[in-house]
Amino acid sequence: MSFRIIALALLITLALLLRIAPAHGGQTRTLTVAGGCFWCVEADFEKVPGVIEVVSGFTGGRVENPTYDQVSGGRTGHYEAVQILFDPDRVSRARLLHLFLRSVDPTDAKGQFCDRGQTYSTAIFVSDKAESEIARQAIAAAERELGKKVATRILPVQPFYPASDDHQDYYKGTRLVLTRFGIRRQATAYKLYRKACGRDARVRELWGADAPFAGG
Repeated sequence: MSFRIIALALLITLALLLRIAPAHGGQTRTLTVAGGCFWCVEADFEKVPGVIEVVSGFTGGRVENPTYDQVSGGRTGHYEAVQILFDPDRVSRARLLHLFLRSVDPTDAKGQFCDRGQTYSTAIFVSDKAESEIARQAIAAAERELGKKVATRILPVQPFYPASDDHQDYYKGTRLVLTRFGIRRQATAYKLYRKACGRDARVRELWGADAPFAGG
């Protein structure tokens, strides 16, 4: 086979690969938020059109690569948080923050629902002035709608540490786990926890029909 034929074949292959590559390849953005239990925030935002991936993890603390037990024990200063990877051509940062604030109790400064302490408090992490302004506008709109002060903090982006694999996509997992309800599949355990914690009931109480994910 001549060099020209080989080169042509390589060019055709490259063209085909570029055509089937994901359109969002160079256009993705990241939003990091803390909204209490990261299983719940991950489950909510993976439903949003334009969201590519949601990763549960920890940020805002002083310990590198913390474990779940360290963070939940309140010894690291970290928040339970998620990183939301999204396509800005399909969903904006402002829209995601609108949904986020209506998926939590942003008036609670001491935790979220049944989970108490700074680890479970709400926060929006920003990397520049533009992101900070979008966050401030989202909070101001939430305060106008609620007629109450929003306690959600706007904080600078810090290193984000993904949680271990068993915490990713917990809401649809099939592994058997021991819970206070007995041995259950992860997906069932998640639903029982979410209901018992009162997340959706409180969000509906606050936001009514504007609560985007309160069906669980």
